[in-house]
Amino acid sequence: MEETLQIAETVVLVPALTDGEFSLVLNMLSLTIAAMGAATVFFFLSRGSVLPKYRPALIVSGIVTLIACYHYVRIFISWDAAYASGDMSLFNDAYRYVDWLLTVPLLLVELVAVLALPKSVTRSLLTRLIIAAVLMIGLGYPGEISADPGTRWLWWVLSMVPFLYILYVLWIELSKSLDRQPAAARGLINGARLLILISWAFYPIAYALPMLGFGDAAGSTNVGLQIGYSIADIVAKCGLGLYIYFIARAKSADEDPSYASAAH
Repeated sequence: MEETLQIAETVVLVPALTDGEFSLVLNMLSLTIAAMGAATVFFFLSRGSVLPKYRPALIVSGIVTLIACYHYVRIFISWDAAYASGDMSLFNDAYRYVDWLLTVPLLLVELVAVLALPKSVTRSLLTRLIIAAVLMIGLGYPGEISADPGTRWLWWVLSMVPFLYILYVLWIELSKSLDRQPAAARGLINGARLLILISWAFYPIAYALPMLGFGDAAGSTNVGLQIGYSIADIVAKCGLGLYIYFIARAKSADEDPSYASAAH
């Protein structure tokens, strides 16, 4: 049984879901909502365990997971309503791109903020990273909603340019700042960068799967993508937030002995 999805005047066949597939995605979305909500509470309540100069990084971490939690609630409702109506083409996956447009730049902000670099360096990094992040998400969306493989490949390639630039900044330019960081925090900072690399790598790979013959071209009802995106979001948002928290604790303990007990 197949349903029909109309995208940009192109008819795309969308496979119907079994009850098991529907429940699997719904449960994954529910887990993601719980993870984002719990992380939000944790980050906001943990501000007092680090020096004031590092608290903005934790606040941004909490804002990231709060925004994600809200959008996952909307995704959950949309997924449930589309299945109940018997027309999965009604599922609105645009909530993910709205979420990414807000949270991806903020993920970079929290990483740079916790480094506490000189203001001129911080301003330069944030300006370039935020612009690149917005371009990456904005350029990816036209291909995501297109059923034409050629169009998807075009926008995939274009969105990869700012994506690779972001990785270059994180791995090449930020390496120059590691010498300024306490020894206890350097390993954590490297771990945070590695986490970004691993979790973010999933998105362009998943984006390209329909063009390689895996799943439907629209991607909106592909069960594997919904689960994969959810897992990647948990790792990228909650996981990076935890790294930011531990980096802030380690640097606070190094700079003020009164915070040492909170760092162990």
